[in-house]
Amino acid sequence: MARGMAGAMIVPSVELSELLQGYRRFREHGYKQERARWAELSEGQSPRVMVIACSDSRVDPAQIFDVNPGQVFVVRNVAALVPPFETTPGHHGVSAALEFAVQFLKVREIVVMGHGMCGGCQAALTQQLHGNEPGEGGFVATWIDMLDDVREPIVHQHGTEGREAERAMEQAAVKVSLANLRTFPCVQEKEERGTLTLRGAYFAISDGVLHLLDEKSGQFKAA
Repeated sequence: MARGMAGAMIVPSVELSELLQGYRRFREHGYKQERARWAELSEGQSPRVMVIACSDSRVDPAQIFDVNPGQVFVVRNVAALVPPFETTPGHHGVSAALEFAVQFLKVREIVVMGHGMCGGCQAALTQQLHGNEPGEGGFVATWIDMLDDVREPIVHQHGTEGREAERAMEQAAVKVSLANLRTFPCVQEKEERGTLTLRGAYFAISDGVLHLLDEKSGQFKAA
């Protein structure tokens, strides 16, 4: 047990205990064995890929792509959404991370990865949180309203329930984020020069298969 303020003993919860056990395994089998890599990373980072993924606990990009620390710069949020470029006052977290990755880290690829069974996309499809107050679903509802424009044709074709409708929304969300990425001047410039590539991806939780978007056909194909 550790001591907190005023020497009080900190009694870890079951959840914290599991995290600490994982940390100790990392220290023993990850950090010690890769000490040279961590020494290099302590001097800075130079990832060549940015991954924009969902916050969902089942779709960790580092696990799916089996990468080492320092290889990918990751941003995760509800439904892996990228808002369009805007300069209105406020806290633009995704835009700040994108700016940092593109302009300062100079990543060469940005991968937007959606996934199956996405709760954010399901909420966008059903609009079940529409009208809720902030703190009671309102923040989520406002965030996923970026998908309102693509919702109507999906609902017209598939309805608002079932995996077919949900998958259509999940994959449409990837395309929305790619389109919004291209509203950023720095992204436009680098993509036109050929120094930055945008890719869409979709990870199916049910079978663990990764799909890549063919932007010419609009279809996702197994990698």
